[in-house]
Amino acid sequence: MAPVEVVQHANWSPYDNNGGTCVAIAGSNYCVVAADTRMSTGYSILTRDYSKISQLAEKSVMASSGFQADVKALQKNLAARHLIYQHQHNKQMSCPAMAQLLSNTLYYKRFFPYYAFNVLGGLDNEGKGCVFTYDAVGSYERVGYSAQGSGSTLVIPVLDNQLRSPSPLLLPPRVSKFKPSFTALSLMLLFMEIESLDIVLAQDAVTPLTESEAVDLVKDVFASAAERDIYTGDRVEIVVINAGGIHREYIELRKD
Repeated sequence: MAPVEVVQHANWSPYDNNGGTCVAIAGSNYCVVAADTRMSTGYSILTRDYSKISQLAEKSVMASSGFQADVKALQKNLAARHLIYQHQHNKQMSCPAMAQLLSNTLYYKRFFPYYAFNVLGGLDNEGKGCVFTYDAVGSYERVGYSAQGSGSTLVIPVLDNQLRSPSPLLLPPRVSKFKPSFTALSLMLLFMEIESLDIVLAQDAVTPLTESEAVDLVKDVFASAAERDIYTGDRVEIVVINAGGIHREYIELRKD
């Protein structure tokens, strides 16, 4: 019997996933954006000291995981557009405006996307913290906190447990006290209340933590994620945006 010849096909992809985890938390007058500094490919560590955080404007900071070559191209694109904006309007772009620009830029490339998963944090026009979370093709949402990257599935459950408001479905319906049983009208009013509460929560998407509590929580979730995710480690870069400006600090994580 003749030996069976094994045919090997060459596989090539324009994308890679360099791992890493990004977290952002918004407060009443601050925003914390953090990311680890490990950059990997497969089971190899390319560098232990790569910043995934980029300052896009005076009060806007973006943290990105995914394919770091695409992230760098995206950062250069946004920097050029922000420079044009400054020349045309003679001012810095606000964080909500930068959020819309980032969404438009990602959506423009939807047929050959930037393989980048971004979280944008900063202060809005009222001085409140804001966090915007994205998918790769520009769909975004303003939230009180978010995580992206290889460790996000480990981080989000902890943040949900510590920060998430109770579901509107668990709140006692205020319309029920007027009638002994639910009617079609009372059910409709209940759902209208739930939807309006969702809108209020979305518009006022900030967490109840103080700035120092948020920073401590970020340190805890990264220390936890580094224990389980091989692509998260080495150091955490923590950026705090408040009325006084932008401040950075670093903490060490496990190196293995």
